[in-house]
Amino acid sequence: MANHPSALKRMRQNELRRIRNMSFRSKVKTAVKRFLRATESKSEDAETLLRSATALLHRGVSKGIFHKNTASRTVSRLSKRLPSA
Repeated sequence: MANHPSALKRMRQNELRRIRNMSFRSKVKTAVKRFLRATESKSEDAETLLRSATALLHRGVSKGIFHKNTASRTVSRLSKRLPSA
């Protein structure tokens, strides 16, 4: 357990960031699952769901939640699954 004021503040900040990052990761996972469900059922709105999932992934990169290559790889794999009309 930290004793110095700066270390206590750092712990508070880290906890807030952890909660915020978990929430954002959960939001991204949900968007990806929605897209995958839409592709399995050959839904018409799969393209818009892919766009929203991609936007969330790239926003996560800019916020430092995901690594750039991880997001890029995920977008690439999702794009391959988009049913070509």
